[in-house]
Amino acid sequence: MTTIDVPAFYRQWAMHSGGVFDAATGKGHGTLEEARLAYRRFFQHTFPAPDGLIFDPVDADGVAAEYANPVDAIAGRHLVYLHGGAYIAGDPQGYRGLAGHLAERLRARVLVPDYRLAPEAVFPAAVDDAVTAYRWLLAQGVAPGNVVFAGDSAGGAMAVSALVAARDRGLPMPAASIAVSPWANLEHTGATMSTLDGIDPSVSREGLRRAADIFLGNAPRNSPLASPVFADTRGLPPVLIQIGGHEVMLSDAVGLAARLAEDAVATRLDVAPGRGHVWHLLAGHLPAADKAIADAVAFAEEHLPAGPTG
Repeated sequence: MTTIDVPAFYRQWAMHSGGVFDAATGKGHGTLEEARLAYRRFFQHTFPAPDGLIFDPVDADGVAAEYANPVDAIAGRHLVYLHGGAYIAGDPQGYRGLAGHLAERLRARVLVPDYRLAPEAVFPAAVDDAVTAYRWLLAQGVAPGNVVFAGDSAGGAMAVSALVAARDRGLPMPAASIAVSPWANLEHTGATMSTLDGIDPSVSREGLRRAADIFLGNAPRNSPLASPVFADTRGLPPVLIQIGGHEVMLSDAVGLAARLAEDAVATRLDVAPGRGHVWHLLAGHLPAADKAIADAVAFAEEHLPAGPTG
């Protein structure tokens, strides 16, 4: 297995993320569109899609999206993947690597919504788009029990909050949900927001504060669909939370697990010591990333039908 310079990777990620924040606030050089394009290209270059996958654009009831299709997909099996990017960057094209690895290993079609981003569309636009894409998927005849939600960072929070919104709108719940490095509390009150700040250079408390200001508009930071640690999560399907031991979001991920457990949601919290934000992206380069994806796939398979469904 090849190796990658992990600290250098996180420094590069921090540089590209910072460029998006600056462009979104009108500071620095370049436009927001240019910064997002650079962010996408960084992800595409660093995390290319596995060979043998087919990517198809779809219109999910007005929400642009992309399918990642493995050649040996189990009929009827779907994963809805909500990408990260602090609600102001990221897109399906940039996430073909991670979505592709999940599609390949889970043998599922992976739907990646290209949800609206801030500042053009502030909260709750992203959550609304995730729910719309899920409703569209069900309208195609896909059984909710054969669907798993997943996401990382901002998308990791939406892997919970979008299901809260879907439940409140009367939609049936999927089989399970996987929250990777979830940005679960935009108040940033967890202890590790201070104690681990600067350990993982790709995500800092100050950077998250700036992104939250852009994303929230006039909404309060403790809005349940923005900060699912404050949500009523009763009735949600089983949730796996994966968080790195070097992440500023660690304490708030623990808080999200507690919230789910208190609401009688079957919850599993996996903490990977020494790992940084969304270390899963390093699949194929870092054994810990391959293990995290294998654990996520095993969790999904535990709650999905074993074979094809109608």
